[in-house]
Amino acid sequence: MPGQCARMGEPEAVEQQSKNDAALFAQMKEHLFSAVISDALDQVGVRDRVMRADLRPLDPKMVICGRAFTILSADVYEKNRDPYEKEIEAIDSLTPHSVAVWSTNGSRRTGVWGELLSTAARARGAVGAVIDGYIRDAVQIMKMGFPVFCTGLRPVDSAGRSLVIDYNCTVEVGDVLVSPGDIVFADYDGVVVIPKDVEDEVIRLAMEKVRRESATREELLKGAYLKDVYAKYGVL
Repeated sequence: MPGQCARMGEPEAVEQQSKNDAALFAQMKEHLFSAVISDALDQVGVRDRVMRADLRPLDPKMVICGRAFTILSADVYEKNRDPYEKEIEAIDSLTPHSVAVWSTNGSRRTGVWGELLSTAARARGAVGAVIDGYIRDAVQIMKMGFPVFCTGLRPVDSAGRSLVIDYNCTVEVGDVLVSPGDIVFADYDGVVVIPKDVEDEVIRLAMEKVRRESATREELLKGAYLKDVYAKYGVL
């Protein structure tokens, strides 16, 4: 099942979990979108998992679906002896189907993500990045086709301005608490986070709603009244 994590030290179980995730995320990208996932979260009583509206994709066609790999940075005001040490460690720890979810603590001082981090992340099997802050090298990243969501652009290096202080910890990104392994789904409408403990139910409800929305759309296209179709399928 999607929510069952393999125990450490069991390579076969880890490999099977990765295959399960690959199939699940492909299905989600094909059939789901952020709004219907948000609605499913509402149905299970989880109403605070949609990120702020200023987290935008570099390209409208970019879609992300994967498990959160969290990164936490803080502002600094002098250059550390090795300013990239923990940042490099974090990026090299990314895993297949992971999404780099980076909390800058609201910093606007620097572009913490760029082309080389995107290249390194893709090489580790990561499927995108959600940065609650600025990035740089935007044109190169778009040419790569690596999905990145961020709050803006600024061509300023992080050295001496911000420092990665931890990773694989709970972080606040886009006003949402994100834990490692949560499912992150992002499209042009926004970024939604599905907590691990409700992911099976949320995905099931979202798939079910998509089916009802498709039936609603078909009847509306045939001229049915919205009131009648809503009474039948219960979706808008």
